[in-house]
Amino acid sequence: MSSERPEEISAPPVSRSPQTSDPARDSEIARDHGPSSEATRQPAPATVLVRGETIRDPEPKSPPADSSPKDKDKSPRRVSEAKIKMQTRLPVLDDDPDVGVEKEQVVIRDRKADLAFTGTLLASAAPASAPKGQWREYRIYETNGGKHVFSKVTRTIFAEEQDAYEAEVFDPSPSTVPSQLLRSARELARSRPLTWMDAAVAFFGYDPLAKALYRKRGSQFEEHIS
Repeated sequence: MSSERPEEISAPPVSRSPQTSDPARDSEIARDHGPSSEATRQPAPATVLVRGETIRDPEPKSPPADSSPKDKDKSPRRVSEAKIKMQTRLPVLDDDPDVGVEKEQVVIRDRKADLAFTGTLLASAAPASAPKGQWREYRIYETNGGKHVFSKVTRTIFAEEQDAYEAEVFDPSPSTVPSQLLRSARELARSRPLTWMDAAVAFFGYDPLAKALYRKRGSQFEEHIS
């Protein structure tokens, strides 16, 4: 037997090259091992990457125009069914059949006592239509005692609004001293006695509806010239 020893082969020494520094990696390592205080950390912007696209938080949008208080106030106004029926019958009034009929009358007035008397409705007038939902009604009454009552009613079809009532009384021979003095001053200024027609014109005026009311009394309200 040979006493040969296995040949030993020594591996060549491995040369180690000096480690090169990576500035980006060093910066990352320094950041990871740096102070962990929350005060040194800056919040990152809220962004999300979706398929290569950057999505940021949406900007707050202004409320739509129809949510403003002004638009909420434009809701339809409630109307009175009874007033709608009255409007559709214009210029006919509910008490037109009572013209010339002597009966117990009640004339409503706002902020004053209502007028109750026995007398006759001489004439009434109303417009042919009320496109805006409002109209006026004029009436002239004569009491059994020789007085005249003038009534003006302003109607509205809207449920939240109230009708308005005005009325005056003309007394051809007033019993109170203040009324007599006032009547005398007016008569002196006009150079003739004050009549119920003068009082009617002072109350109703000469608008188209008033003229329609006067025409129903004939030619008494016309100014005759020669």
